[in-house]
This record gives sequence, C-alpha cells and structure tokens, in this order.
Amino acid sequence: MAADRFLTRRRKLLAKIRAEKLDALLVTSEVNVTYLTGFTGDSSYLLLGPDVETLISDTRYDQQIQEECPGIETYIRDSSEKIDVSTGKVVGKANLRKVGFESETTSHAQWERFQKHAEQVDWVATSQLVEKLRMVKDASEVAEIRRAVELAERAFRMMVASLHPNMTEREASFELEDAIRRFGGEGVAFHSIVAVGDRAALPHYYPGDRRIAEADFLLVDWGALSPGGYRSDLTRVITTGRLSPKLEKVYKVVLSAQEAAIAAMKPGAACKDVDAVAREIIKAAGFGNNFGHGLGHGIGLEIHEEPRMSPISEDVLQPGMVVTVEPGIYLPGWGGVRIEDDVLITKAGCEVLTSVPKQLDEIPTA
Repeated sequence: MAADRFLTRRRKLLAKIRAEKLDALLVTSEVNVTYLTGFTGDSSYLLLGPDVETLISDTRYDQQIQEECPGIETYIRDSSEKIDVSTGKVVGKANLRKVGFESETTSHAQWERFQKHAEQVDWVATSQLVEKLRMVKDASEVAEIRRAVELAERAFRMMVASLHPNMTEREASFELEDAIRRFGGEGVAFHSIVAVGDRAALPHYYPGDRRIAEADFLLVDWGALSPGGYRSDLTRVITTGRLSPKLEKVYKVVLSAQEAAIAAMKPGAACKDVDAVAREIIKAAGFGNNFGHGLGHGIGLEIHEEPRMSPISEDVLQPGMVVTVEPGIYLPGWGGVRIEDDVLITKAGCEVLTSVPKQLDEIPTA
C-alpha cells in the first residue's frame, strides 16, 4: 500500500536522525516532504523525530492532506499565522532541544526566523539526509519512471512525424508537450531543448525561431512528467537533410562513448570511473575539450538528483539508482551531438529503460 511505502521512508530517515544525534529534523524542501508523506501541495513542512511526526500546513490543504496521507498528525494554520510561527509552536510543544534543518534548501533568513520562534532550540545544519535516501528508488518509483519514459518516447515519435521544413524549434517543443499530455502525462519534465544545427552546440539551449530547414540536423533533449510526479530525460539527434561526414564522425564517437559507459555500469562502480570511460573515448578522438559537462545524473521527483556521474563525483552506483548517461561533443559554429538514455542499476548490472533507436542507420529522420 502507498501509505506503507511512505512510512518505510520515514522510518529510514528516523535512523539517520538518530545517527546524527538529533531530536528531530525539520524538512522544508517541498520535494522531500512529498517523498516522505505523499502530500503534493506546497508551503508545508514536516517535523520528524523519534517522538514527533507532524505535517505543518495551512487551511488550503486540510482536505487534501486527509486524502493523500491519512493518519499523519497535522498542524493546520490559518491565514493570520505565518508558517515560521507555526513551526515554533510545534517544536515547542514537542519539547525539542536539538533540531536539524536542511541546509541546502533553507535560506539564511529562514534560519533566523526559526531561531526567533524557537529560541530554546539548537538548530543544526544537515546535508542531504533525505536526498541520499531518494538516490535509491523503490519498485513504485521505478514503475513511475518507466511510465515517464514511455510517455516521452510516444510523444517523440508523434513529434518527429509532425516535423516539416517550416516548423520552428519552439513549435516542435510545443508538439512534444502537447503529445505528452494527450498520452496521459502531466507535462514535460523540464523545458524541452530543440536545437537546429549550430544551436545544438549549446547544451542548455532554449528553443527559438530557427526553422527545421535551416540545417541538416537537430538535437532534441526532452522528458515527460508522469502522473505520479516522476521524470524521464532523453536526447536524440534527428537528421533533416543529407547526413554529412562530420555529423557521422562526431555521432559515432559519442555513441561509442555512451555504449562503453553503459557497459561499465554495475553495483559498486564509482561514478567518476564510469564518467572516465566515456571521457577517455571522446578525448582519444580529439574532442576532449568539447565535452564539458558530467556524464549523467540521477532522475526521479526532480530532473537533477543524486547521484552525479562526473570527474569529481564521490558517489558509487547501487541497485535501484536510475541515472542518465549523456556524453556529448559541442563544436561552436557547427553544432553538437548528445545521446542520452535513462539507466536503472540492477543487482546484476544495469537495464537501459529507453528504447528510441540511436544507431546511426536508425536515427529518425524528419
């Protein structure tokens, strides 16, 4: 049952809270609150400890909380009371003395307000206690990511079929979002990247008014948001004209790097070592200075999660992690090639969740 899933997550977090020798943790990240409780609203905190479990919210969400996370204790404030005041009251009632807060998502101003409204508390900065739990997905999360992948792939096929020479990058991105929603998704996982020709040299390009016919290829980086709030992230190159020798050469290098990296992915593999596998292939081909970002990242409730695969990562792959593998080569003035798949780490190795063709002779054409 869903309630059991969220209870299991809170129990795992409690073990971390005890290990940190805290009376409780104040969870202020909306994504982390959702992960721990199932509540999908905003402007709400979770106070969790061995002797306290309270969701601090407001009257807008009273009924929603009852429906989404029945049985959890709540403190519902009205419009005359700020959430920091409510937090102080809940902390005071629980007689807590040492409370952790999420340092990555708590501003200095928030921290000052916590101190003001709970003067008796020693507020302790913590780092990624919940995020480290979120790195390893349970079966329900993997199922949601699979659904997000399926939605993205169906939408991509529809978008490719709709392409025509006069279509702009922006219009193509609209086609992707519309198709995802028509197939039952909540929308795109992030702002889609549709980049014609030389614009593909910008890894985080925002679609503009360039038309498909202005170059012989375009790069599409897109993903879907599943009904349950999980995300996918894919990248493919589409040929829209003659396949040039340069595109063929660059593409083969990137594909070789990606396939080698995926082959190296298994439980216990260091993320920086997997990154190095792809990076060395690109470097050996003479493009080492043209691959500037990390090899990949975790996906889930957010589009960028732990773990990270990069030269400076200290993360190690574990069963249940879902990560992107996205090497790229970017040549200013010409364009770029990036190939990206979503990969689940399994007990035996890994499983590529995405299935859109990526061999050079199978690249979708417009």
